[in-house]
Amino acid sequence: MALLLHGGRERSHGRVHRYRSAYLRMLPFARDIRHEGAADGVAAWALRYRYRGWNAPELDPVLDAAWALDEIRRAHGDVPVALVGHSMGGRTALRVAGADSVVAVCALAPWTKPNEPVEQLAGRTVLIAHGLLDKMTDPELSFRYAARAKAVTERVAHFDVHDEGHAMLRKSAAWTRLVTGFTLGALGTQPFDPVITNALGQPSPEGLRIPL
Repeated sequence: MALLLHGGRERSHGRVHRYRSAYLRMLPFARDIRHEGAADGVAAWALRYRYRGWNAPELDPVLDAAWALDEIRRAHGDVPVALVGHSMGGRTALRVAGADSVVAVCALAPWTKPNEPVEQLAGRTVLIAHGLLDKMTDPELSFRYAARAKAVTERVAHFDVHDEGHAMLRKSAAWTRLVTGFTLGALGTQPFDPVITNALGQPSPEGLRIPL
């Protein structure tokens, strides 16, 4: 099972309608995961939060993602879950990674802070990818987060996506291949692509600058 988490804003109680670009951005990933994983029964849920904002200290998307994980368990039983999140959704995915059902996190251009916690990633497989032209979220903070996460779990990969901004549009096919390959590999339905396998085994911090 894959759970996809979209981006948002630092503060907003505006509703997330189905045509909002942050939500629509996750749908091609969901479709590709479903298509490539259909033979193995892999499903993909794309969550729409109640509100657009992170809204500290309430952390509304974190609460919504935890609710969605409970709903997945209720509907499908104790299946392993891979989280895929973009921007604020990447931060949300990393925050809820400690849930019992979560086996992996794929964080795309995640909005991370210098003091972002990593302890919840113990035992998880983590992939972080960030466009180096991103002006919305900081690729350097993603790299630093990956380096700190590597001290908690050995299975961390970090990719620098050259000539790419926050919206993941210039290299959309490469992003989709990376996300689907990682998700299905983490769920055990197919082998990891050798590029991902190699990235997961690289030492920190020098091995966390892999170009995509």
